[in-house]
Amino acid sequence: MEEKELSLGTTTVGIVCKEGLVLAADKRAGGGIIVDKRAKKVYKLTDNMAVTIAGVASDAQLIIKLISAEIRLLEIRKERQSTIKEAANLLSGIVYHNIRRPSMIPGISHFILAGKDEKGFHIFDIYPDGSLSDCIDFLSSGSGSVMAYGVLETLWKKDMSVQEGIQLAIKCINAAIQRDMNSGD
Repeated sequence: MEEKELSLGTTTVGIVCKEGLVLAADKRAGGGIIVDKRAKKVYKLTDNMAVTIAGVASDAQLIIKLISAEIRLLEIRKERQSTIKEAANLLSGIVYHNIRRPSMIPGISHFILAGKDEKGFHIFDIYPDGSLSDCIDFLSSGSGSVMAYGVLETLWKKDMSVQEGIQLAIKCINAAIQRDMNSGD
């Protein structure tokens, strides 16, 4: 039986700014051939939280549905808005269990969770193995992240405005589109 490598790719970026957060992603989806040029990779979870996805689309989309429901349930039980840290812990637990479930197709998903709560602006990296990192400046995920990190490392500033963050995110995604054949549009 001939083995084939499945080529997946995307570029997502999360940037911390002085008065907010910026999330961005390319829009191309496919492995080997482009199946969608308008794929959604940034999702609103609540009025104060959003997430980017990279990895196996079917798993990421299902996990988005699950985490949205879990956040709503948590808020009903606690009778208050969920903190970003609580949501990050819930999401990392779901991802952890997803990758350990026996399957013919490995469930590999990478998320950047960003949001605002009473403690301020937060951004978390939820790795494909379910591990969780709190970030203070910027993140990128996907096959184009190497190019995005080059731009972020060079141009990110501590007290940048959201408008400057948007422009930086555009530069990151454009750099990935130019050099990563799996990111684009």
